[in-house]
Amino acid sequence: MDITIHQTFLTHDDPDAVLAFYRDTLGFEVRNDVGYEGMRWITVGPAGQSDTSLVLQPLAAYPGLTDDERRTIAELMAKGTYGAVNLATPDLDGVFEKLAGAGAEVVQEPTDQPYGVRDCAFRDPFGNLIRIQQTA
Repeated sequence: MDITIHQTFLTHDDPDAVLAFYRDTLGFEVRNDVGYEGMRWITVGPAGQSDTSLVLQPLAAYPGLTDDERRTIAELMAKGTYGAVNLATPDLDGVFEKLAGAGAEVVQEPTDQPYGVRDCAFRDPFGNLIRIQQTA
């Protein structure tokens, strides 16, 4: 089989803040910005890698959720335990310095992990965990 990861989804509750973080802080390009019934889905990704994208979707977009379930998701997002994505770079220390300098919330400074990778971690403005791993 020839299968690739095309898109993955992260949830947000403020389209302007999510756009500022992923476009302005991470430097991702905006590939799509779609509004519907007062909500916005924003698709972003690294320049030059058009086959892989993050779709930043509004919390309100989940059909069939009760108000209690939405509150629970919002609480999990705020704690940083709801969504996550792993990114990679050949310059982990440089990326870390740039993101930390831009005010991104640092979860973990660059660290050699016992499972064989060097990585760092941030949270986006909605609590989603962004881990960044060093590539060769």
